[in-house]
Amino acid sequence: MHTAQLLQEAVRLAQRLGYEIRQDWLGGGSAGACEIRGRKMMFIDLAVDVQEQLEQVADGLRHDARIYTIPLTPAMRELLGVRRAA
Repeated sequence: MHTAQLLQEAVRLAQRLGYEIRQDWLGGGSAGACEIRGRKMMFIDLAVDVQEQLEQVADGLRHDARIYTIPLTPAMRELLGVRRAA
């Protein structure tokens, strides 16, 4: 699967988990997941390449325990390092 497709899938997964997605030009600065006034936010820096954007989203998802409660595609499981339940 191409990096751009994985990024789209990761963004959809984040939205499914309740994250509001903000794609902004952050100049290579801080990006990733956070909570602001009780709202889960995911910031994606458009100043970096697609691979780095994917890592920003994936890093936020890796820290959300809810990824273990929903079905993931094999490519997303591999990206996030999630193992299948026995």
